[in-house]
Amino acid sequence: MQRQVYRQLIEWKKSENRKPLLLQGARQVGKTWIVNHFGKNEYKDYVRINFEEDPELKALFQAKLDPNQIIENLSLYLGKKISHIDTLIFFDEIQISPEAISSLKYFYEKAPEYHIIAAGSLLGVSLGKTTSFPVGKVNFMTIYPLSFSEYLYAIDETLIADKVKQDGGLVALPEILHTKLEEHFKMYLFLGGMPEVVQDYINQKDIVSVRKIQHEILKSYLMDFSKYTQPKDAIKLVEVWKSIPFQLAKENNKFKFGDVKHKSRAIHYEETIEWLRSAGLIEVVCQLRDIKLPIGGYADHSKFKIYLLDTGLLGAMLGLTSDIIIQPDALFREYNGAFIENYVCCELKRLFEQDLYYWASEREAEVDFIIQYKNEIMPMEVKSGTNRNTKGLRVFEDRYKPKQLIRISPRNLIVSGNFTNIPLYSTYAIENVFNKEI
Repeated sequence: MQRQVYRQLIEWKKSENRKPLLLQGARQVGKTWIVNHFGKNEYKDYVRINFEEDPELKALFQAKLDPNQIIENLSLYLGKKISHIDTLIFFDEIQISPEAISSLKYFYEKAPEYHIIAAGSLLGVSLGKTTSFPVGKVNFMTIYPLSFSEYLYAIDETLIADKVKQDGGLVALPEILHTKLEEHFKMYLFLGGMPEVVQDYINQKDIVSVRKIQHEILKSYLMDFSKYTQPKDAIKLVEVWKSIPFQLAKENNKFKFGDVKHKSRAIHYEETIEWLRSAGLIEVVCQLRDIKLPIGGYADHSKFKIYLLDTGLLGAMLGLTSDIIIQPDALFREYNGAFIENYVCCELKRLFEQDLYYWASEREAEVDFIIQYKNEIMPMEVKSGTNRNTKGLRVFEDRYKPKQLIRISPRNLIVSGNFTNIPLYSTYAIENVFNKEI
């Protein structure tokens, strides 16, 4: 399965400023698979150390954190000499050993010749609790569920995926290809991008099997809530987690604490939301108080929306049935377009790896996503239907005079002055539109 992060790993290996790499991402997005694939393909030797499968390994990091001593002890324990020459060392489930995380600092300072990648479930949560985190001594990389382009590669639609990447937002596809991509896109919305789900569907073409795997993944997340938190915190995590799909499905999908539990307030759940965000399970999109650069300085953190990491898991939580895939546009409209906004949020996060924002005026208009791109403000409105309404963008234009207005909808490409409508399936090529006027 072709993953775009593979190219980033190649760049990391070749970098003259390479540091130990911390690979982040939610459980079951494919962290271990991609490192195994990378290690076996790009190195002569590959050593995987799994702290969850072998908890006794923690003892090798409890004494002095001297890299050479650690390597010698690991070699003795494994019965295999570990060399720094053309060898990748993978510390998997490293969150189980805070001392192993700390050791990365010394590998960078005293033994930079070793190529080391570390990853783990809930690593983002664990890092916040590590008192001796190696600040400035590691590189970071995040893995997300498969994007729509990666899904196209997985189902052997490489040519059309590359065509969209090259010309998406610039050249309209013939209607027959537009329709073909829409059909693939609807299936992707239902399946989502969890690698095991996509691979199972490719192998079996069985929606029942797919939904079973999605529920198993969701169950593993609930088990993590109990495993890695105190009981009272686990209860709050479950309450917030289970409320998210239904908060998205509201006509006004701004997150409300009172919809989690009657009369609850922000103070009860702020840490819970941050835990879910650090775990890679949600994306928090705050409202902007004003439109000025840098936009992050004008975020209102008391007003926000929450999106899930994957549309397939969102559909499983809402109990969406598979017959919706064959209906012309029901999946786009389902739950007030919640799936479409969630999809766009995930694609934008993967592309730009920066915070996303939205804008709303008092009872007048709203723009779903705003990002800062090369010191330009890019407003994007997401539409689940084919109507031509652009009220939110036009109100925004009158007030702030952005260089471009972008609508993402099921319609084919439309360009009119500074306005561009790009098809939903072209979201991963949206930089083509951004760069037209920059």
